[in-house]
Amino acid sequence: MSTAIQTIQREANFVENAHVRPMMGIDVLEPVPAPNVPYELTDPFILVHEATVPITPERSEIDTTHPHRGFDNLWYILSGSASTGHSTGPGGAFERARLMTGDLLKIRTGRGVYHAENIGGDELREGTTGEFHSVLFWVNLARRDKHVGPTAQVVRARELPTRRDGAVIRTLIGPGSPVELGTPALILDVELPEGGMFGHPIPADFNAFVWMVEGEAAIGSNARHARRRQIAVLGTGAALTVAEATSGTRFMLMAGNPYGERPIYNGPYVD
Repeated sequence: MSTAIQTIQREANFVENAHVRPMMGIDVLEPVPAPNVPYELTDPFILVHEATVPITPERSEIDTTHPHRGFDNLWYILSGSASTGHSTGPGGAFERARLMTGDLLKIRTGRGVYHAENIGGDELREGTTGEFHSVLFWVNLARRDKHVGPTAQVVRARELPTRRDGAVIRTLIGPGSPVELGTPALILDVELPEGGMFGHPIPADFNAFVWMVEGEAAIGSNARHARRRQIAVLGTGAALTVAEATSGTRFMLMAGNPYGERPIYNGPYVD
C-alpha cells in the first residue's frame, strides 16, 4: 500500500531493542520504557509489553491477581483466545472477560483495581489449551483523573474500524473507535501482507512511536530500519511514512497528546 501525504514527515530518532523481562515464567518484551529514550518522548505511554502466553493447567495454578491505579490499562489480543478477571463489578466484585483474536480490553484503573485473575481459566474449564499472543499497554491519566472509579470495557474486533486496501489497518484508538483515553490518541495495528509502503497522518502535537511486531521496514523520512522486537521513536512532524517493508510486516503505531506530567512510579501504581 502507498499513501501519499504532502506534509512534514517524521523521522525515526531512536531505534531500540526491546528489553526482555522474565515474568510469570515467560519472557516478556518491554519496548517501553526504553532505557535510552526520555519519558518526555513517549508520554503519555508508560509501558508496553508483548508476550506469547501458554494456556496450561500448570499455569492456571499461578495466582497472577495484582493491583493497579492511576492509568488506563489496555490489553489487545494479536492471536488466540485469552480470559481474565478484574474487580470492576459492584462493590469491587470480579468480572470475567473472554477475548478472542482482535479484541481489546480497556481497564481504567483510576483509584485502584485488581486484575489478571485466573488468566486462561475460562479456556481451561472448556478443555482448551494452546497459547495467546497479546500486547499490553499502559497510558497515563492526568493527575486530576487518577482517583476516578475503576471501569472495564470489552471491545470486539468487529467493533474496531478496519480498512483493507493492500494493508490491513485496525484503529484501536482514534476516529471511529468506541474507546477513549484520558488524552487524545491514535493507536493503529497495521499489517502489510505483501510488504511495501504505508503512510498515515499524525497530529503534530502528538508523541509517537512504532513497535515492530513482525518483519522489517524503513521507518520515517530518514528510512531507519527497524525489525521485529524493536521500537522506533519518532520525531516531530505531521505524518509517518513506512517503506521497504518485508512481506508479513506488522507493527503498532502508538501516538498521543502528552500530559507533560512526570509519572510517580510506586510498583503497580502510577501517581
